Amino acid sequence: MTDDANDTPKGGFRLWMIVPALGAASVMAVFLLGLERENPRDLPSTFIDKPAPEFSLPPLYEGQPGFSTADLRTPGAKVVNIWASWCVPCRAEHPMLEQLAAEGVTIHGINYKDDPEKAKAFLDELGNPFALIGADTSGRTGIEWGAYGVPETFVIDGQGRVVYKHIGPIVGADIEKKIRPALAEAASR
Repeated sequence: MTDDANDTPKGGFRLWMIVPALGAASVMAVFLLGLERENPRDLPSTFIDKPAPEFSLPPLYEGQPGFSTADLRTPGAKVVNIWASWCVPCRAEHPMLEQLAAEGVTIHGINYKDDPEKAKAFLDELGNPFALIGADTSGRTGIEWGAYGVPETFVIDGQGRVVYKHIGPIVGADIEKKIRPALAEAASR
């Protein structure tokens, strides 16, 4: 017995009903596989292997030097960290920056869109790993560096060229797997 309208067995399976579901499942599978392979923290930087953008920032602390592009053109590998006191992930990564500084890594800070007094209180509480700190109160320098948010960390070589960009906090194995190899590459240039 058949259903005359569709020539399918009465109460039977209609193939045309499952085709859209199979198509949607295929699209979802491709999407999920793509997400599995792509790490959103590994967004490329347009500055990799290029000079860091030109900037000149006033100091966070009165009586100390500011921070500018000229400071990046000094010999040796260095780290630039864009951070803010209001940034919870910045607090999470701070012990890693302290560790690197204690090991002799030069770290410069760009304090991003922050109240200077709150930024100073943050460093008073957690320690100051920065050799130089520039106050980017307008956020313009962060934008010129292509920062998506805070924290973001850059490894710079002795010619002021960007070797590596790390988006988000440096936590867990990030120092060993990402930062140290980038510092070694920067030092070898």
